[in-house]
Amino acid sequence: MTYDFAPLFRTAIGFDRLARLMDSAAQADTAQSYPPYNIEKTGEDSYRLTMAVAGFSENDLDLTVKDNTLVVSGRVADGPKAEVLYRGIAGRAFERRFVLADHIVVEGAELSNGLLHVGLRRVVPETLKPRHIPVGNAASRTIANDPATATAPKAA
Repeated sequence: MTYDFAPLFRTAIGFDRLARLMDSAAQADTAQSYPPYNIEKTGEDSYRLTMAVAGFSENDLDLTVKDNTLVVSGRVADGPKAEVLYRGIAGRAFERRFVLADHIVVEGAELSNGLLHVGLRRVVPETLKPRHIPVGNAASRTIANDPATATAPKAA
């Protein structure tokens, strides 16, 4: 099933990131499946991406974040040539892209037992966090704004 969002984007301004996200989601069905990966929620604001990268070393992997997109790529360095009778372990080059939500930062990555673990965390700036606004009344606002009126009696 295909949806046409063109009418929405003709009248909306500043939603180009949403359009790119919709396009990449539509292309996900045709995307490659190598290497396999898991995305786990490890806390309220933390996530972990785990990719199976058997045969790759730390030097063969590259992680880059640009424009809210995490790009994980791998390329095995050419080593000594040997006659391979059967190749069951894929060592081909790959590139996987993951769209990150706003305020998601990559905390770090580590390679362990053929698995690449990438730590992600949502870090919301203080200016975007909800804040409590105290409710006052007109008398308290007048007193707070002009201390002289606090001691003077009100005229009738």
